Amino acid sequence: MRLQGTARVDRKTKDLIKRLRPGDIAVIDHSDLDEVAARSLLEARIKAVINAQPFSTGRYPNLGPQLLAKCGVMLLDSAGPEVMERIKEGEQIRIVDSRIESQGGELLAEGTVLTESMIRRQLADAQSNLISLAEEFIDNTLEFAQREKGFVLGDVEFPPLEAQVQGRHVVVVVRGRNYRADLFTLRSYIAEVKPVLIGVDGGADALLEMGRKPDLIVGDMDSISDNALQSGAEILVHAYPDGRAPGLRRVQELGLEAKIVAAPGTSEDIALLLAYELGAALIVAVGTHSSMMDFLEKGRPGMASTFLVRLKVGSVLVDARGVSELYKTRPGRRHLLQLLIAAALPLVLLLLMSSPMRQVLRLILLQVRLAWRW
Repeated sequence: MRLQGTARVDRKTKDLIKRLRPGDIAVIDHSDLDEVAARSLLEARIKAVINAQPFSTGRYPNLGPQLLAKCGVMLLDSAGPEVMERIKEGEQIRIVDSRIESQGGELLAEGTVLTESMIRRQLADAQSNLISLAEEFIDNTLEFAQREKGFVLGDVEFPPLEAQVQGRHVVVVVRGRNYRADLFTLRSYIAEVKPVLIGVDGGADALLEMGRKPDLIVGDMDSISDNALQSGAEILVHAYPDGRAPGLRRVQELGLEAKIVAAPGTSEDIALLLAYELGAALIVAVGTHSSMMDFLEKGRPGMASTFLVRLKVGSVLVDARGVSELYKTRPGRRHLLQLLIAAALPLVLLLLMSSPMRQVLRLILLQVRLAWRW
């Protein structure tokens, strides 16, 4: 196996994705590559991914490697931490079997080429860990819930916002699994109802992709584009409970104003709780994280804040996750026949209207009459 391309190097996969171009080779430092990151890599149409870490540690069954391999992306596993320094951004490299070489033939690093069969075995092994992992996850969730219960009991102070939420529908968009398909399915609802649109970090970019401007952006601003921040939406920066807000600097460097909310939990939890506290009639969540697998992919040992928030807002919450998979029409033979008839009908009419065709039809009818008399 041999391929070559331009190397793009970054320890943060979400930052690297912004710089990738078709045909590039991504060099990452990302153990247990998750499905959302894998889809973003696929959308960039890269040739290969070199990972300094294992694509799968076996701790839980992460689906990112399988998705990339199925789509023909070459995966070079466990190339070692030194690969992040030895391969330079923008340099032309080549992969020969399991070797990573410079254009001049210098050996830069070596890894293991993952095949689909190897990935399936890794997933099967990881499945056996789920029971003990779930037990640990539940214990952590309950422990943190006791500590963070004030989060939903009124301890969080939200600043006054311009967004008018009282009595309206609110759509909260997070760039989670299937977010794009689910958001596309909701396009008619959004056009007709005109809900308040809240983008959680990169969720604001998802709204812009479908031609909708977010009314409010909530998050720590680490995975959102400058274009989304400059879209004119109101900005609420999620700060740590002690008040530190690293994302505020980025907003200010763009010459934009923002308000701050200091709280534990995730930014999507903040967005859901905010919509509820401001009196939303209905909250539609798109792409949010709500399962153990979601949180393991985010590197979180529990989901206390999400559990508590969903417990509080559940009466007005509709989770749109997977709605795009709920009903998919598949054309049957009858539909195909109708389509062929509809396509052929205009052609038949045109032929009948032409003078030569009418003469041909007359001759055919004449022959039929003569044959009938005989």
